[in-house]
Amino acid sequence: MNKRVMELKKVEVWDGNMANAQALRQADVDVVAAYPITPSTATVENYAMFHANGYIDGEVIMVESEHAAMSACVGAGAAGGRVATATSSQGLALMIEVLYQASGMRIPVVLCLVNRALAAPLNVNGDHSDLYLTRDSGWISLDAFNPQQAYDMTLMSFKISEHPDVRLPVISNQDGFMTSHTAQNVTPLEDKVACDFIGNYLQVNALLNFDKPVTHGVQTEQDWHFEHKAKQHAALMGSKKVILDVFKEFKELTGREYKLVETYNIENADIAIVCLGTTYETAILAVEQLKEEGINAGIVAPRVFRPFPLEEMAEALQGVKAVACMDRSAPGGTVGALFNEVSGALINTQNRPLMSNLIYGLGGRDMTVAALKDIYRTLDKEAKEGKLSGKIQRFVGVRGPELSFYNAQGAQK
Repeated sequence: MNKRVMELKKVEVWDGNMANAQALRQADVDVVAAYPITPSTATVENYAMFHANGYIDGEVIMVESEHAAMSACVGAGAAGGRVATATSSQGLALMIEVLYQASGMRIPVVLCLVNRALAAPLNVNGDHSDLYLTRDSGWISLDAFNPQQAYDMTLMSFKISEHPDVRLPVISNQDGFMTSHTAQNVTPLEDKVACDFIGNYLQVNALLNFDKPVTHGVQTEQDWHFEHKAKQHAALMGSKKVILDVFKEFKELTGREYKLVETYNIENADIAIVCLGTTYETAILAVEQLKEEGINAGIVAPRVFRPFPLEEMAEALQGVKAVACMDRSAPGGTVGALFNEVSGALINTQNRPLMSNLIYGLGGRDMTVAALKDIYRTLDKEAKEGKLSGKIQRFVGVRGPELSFYNAQGAQK
């Protein structure tokens, strides 16, 4: 089939879903299998439109569930094809079983995960519940803060996933609605440039290569299971080098620079927040406005959530006195996932700043510049006094009685 050529402007106005779909189109994906769900529906919807209009050679398969979507991706990937899908929230929860299959079988799949709250109660808006649900599934996990970055991360996901030293599936995350449905300027690559950057798909242990028969999805039990998982983890940890190499190559191609851990105004900051997603860009405005009050604040955000950049996170926060880790997900009876990760990064460092955990923005609740400025002011007070002003964990922006948990005495100096 001779596919049609799509003419792109140097600067397009795309939301995050369109950015995803265009990246999938340019990657020449062989199979996209999906069961659309809000707010990632438009990723697949746009891609299917490109397919219907002749811009795509690959196959679009509408299946009966999200579990089936990931199963089809694993099957197509095992057969030797480049595969991708998209989902959110309950859809991710339904396909989670197969995420472990994909990573354990070392199938390069790209999943565009548009982050949304998990039920109950049912909510279609964005938080990081589904992002956190994937954290132990063995997938590489990248995070975008806006539509441009969603396009870039999804493109790079293919190159990272398919690298011979990696061969692991990759998640390209973005915030539901706040990124997925917000249109901004995006500077895309030309189709050929994008295709050349990703490269041709390299088949490894393809199920349909009858000259070299292989078995997929075997059972190992106690005799070899440990060794398989150890090797898988080693590949995941080793992927940091490949990710950095791909980021470097992408910067040389586009001028857009990405790091394992993104920072803003952190070099001389006394206090900092650690966050994910769109909160990063909102916090930039708060940091700039607080300079007028003499508050020197910084921002840290893991661009790569898995493998978690523990050393790079510790380095980014080595000079601060107080850190608020902002978790946009219900913590479920403990401190938030991001708080745990960052605390683990800092526990053995000489500088052990005051650590607090802020639960915010659940179900799409706004996080405003004004609210972030109040958070920074509290951090500034704590840094000067050398102790937390309340308990370790606080819910910010929730109506009703104040919610705070975990005695802070152990954290006081």
